[in-house]
Amino acid sequence: MLLLVIGSSQYLKHVRLSRNFPIFERFPVLICIAFVWIYAIILTASGAYREKRVITQISCRTDRANLISTAPWFKFPYPLQWGPPTFSAGHSFAMMSAVLVSMVESTGAYKAASRLAIATPPPAYVLSRGIGWQGIGILLDGLFGTGTGSTVSVENVGLLGLTRVGSRRVVQISAGFMIFFSIFGKFGAVFASIPFPIFAASYCVLYGLVASVGLSFLQFTNMNCMRNLIITGLSLFLGISIPQFFIEYWNPTHNGLVHTNAGWFNAFLNTIFSSPATVGLIVAVFLDNTIEVERSKKDRGMPWWVKFRTFRGDNRNEEFYTLPFNLNRFFPPT
Repeated sequence: MLLLVIGSSQYLKHVRLSRNFPIFERFPVLICIAFVWIYAIILTASGAYREKRVITQISCRTDRANLISTAPWFKFPYPLQWGPPTFSAGHSFAMMSAVLVSMVESTGAYKAASRLAIATPPPAYVLSRGIGWQGIGILLDGLFGTGTGSTVSVENVGLLGLTRVGSRRVVQISAGFMIFFSIFGKFGAVFASIPFPIFAASYCVLYGLVASVGLSFLQFTNMNCMRNLIITGLSLFLGISIPQFFIEYWNPTHNGLVHTNAGWFNAFLNTIFSSPATVGLIVAVFLDNTIEVERSKKDRGMPWWVKFRTFRGDNRNEEFYTLPFNLNRFFPPT
């Protein structure tokens, strides 16, 4: 899957089956998933996984857990279907850490999406608007009992860059498909039968693309400055190593590296320090605002970001961030 995605999206992107439609550049992931998925179905039907380890069968078989046969044809979700809501102060504090982590990762994804879509960096108003709507989504998740919250899909940001398709219409149509698959269970179960390694291979490309976009923002700083090199290196290294340490230390007995008598406190710190993006941000912000701040304004790249801090700072923001359906009447830019 990984070889096919790289080959079709990079080496075959100029191949056109019709005159004006680069099919391999627009649909590399869909084409490759279809090919490898069919291959996995053939392997499953032929018994190739019959004598393999259980973990291999769980990952690679397309008929695992009888997904399709046990899924209902129709099930309409409705609010409070699992009973009335409950409240726990400890769980609320613990969830605040998860929301904080989601805000950090979503903010990074917003900026990466703007860069891949060749748009201006989103000003503070646009970022807060997106986080606000994300909060409404989390509220709806709680009412419907989804078991997960709403956050930005980083892999979709990578897909935006890989396919060069940044139209809002595509996102709206995709949302319609997702609603359809959630109501008609058989159709959703068919897609849920896609083997995990197919997604893993796709994520290698998509997450890698988003990570490289984040690094591309360093071009606006002076990377010949030792101060910036130290901050960048520490942020990357600690952002990877500290969360890995917290994740490896987790076990059912200790429930994480921080294991005091206060469960909410344990969950709060363990969640925050298990997020690479959040740890990297904490380290970078602390060092960048404490080491030679006044002497290094130009080296930090601050002059370049000034005009993008407000919505009116760049005339192109109207083109990129005006809401559709005339919704700006209810959410005017500040």
